[in-house]
Amino acid sequence: MKKFVVASVAFAALLGGAAQAQEFSPNAKGDFIVHARITQVAPDKDAAILTAAGASTGLKAHVANDVKPTLGFTYFLTDKVAVEAILGTTQHDIRAQGPGTDVLVHTAWVLPPVVTLQYHPLPAARVSPYVGAGVNYMLFYSSKDKNGFTVKLDDGFGYALQAGVNVKLKGPWLLNADVKKVWFNTDAKINGGALKSSVDLDPLVSSIGVSRKF
Repeated sequence: MKKFVVASVAFAALLGGAAQAQEFSPNAKGDFIVHARITQVAPDKDAAILTAAGASTGLKAHVANDVKPTLGFTYFLTDKVAVEAILGTTQHDIRAQGPGTDVLVHTAWVLPPVVTLQYHPLPAARVSPYVGAGVNYMLFYSSKDKNGFTVKLDDGFGYALQAGVNVKLKGPWLLNADVKKVWFNTDAKINGGALKSSVDLDPLVSSIGVSRKF
């Protein structure tokens, strides 16, 4: 997460320096920004697959990364405080992995809307960083079982922290880099509960894109 933020800020600063001769407008109450981004959703780690009685199977549930286009919508309540909502969906493979085993058991689409309250400390700056915190809801849909397995994933709420930067270009246009860390746990029931896994998805949601102010 630190590496992404540092790289994003450095990239934004470079672009901002190249655009110094152009006019731009500072943040202001009532501004509405639409972000068109490319986003990677990267779940944090694998989770142990257990029997119904809680015994170890030696297997782990691995949830793959995915990259998709997303939209973000930011509204400024003041020149320094804004609220953002993101809209996007990603598809993830779930594999059972262990010694001598690597089997695809399930694929699922997830709709993870995140709403954050942001603080922008430098509203008049061309390169304008921000931080935020908020909540999300993980909704799994269009799921498909694979290779004779059945998997049920529980929807639910989580929470998120955010850091990013806007680089203001000429007129209403901006460049945006954004990273969110989402904490979310889901219970997976496999083969009707014969196997189970408590999966801390905790994805890192990394985005970069072009934005327009209205």
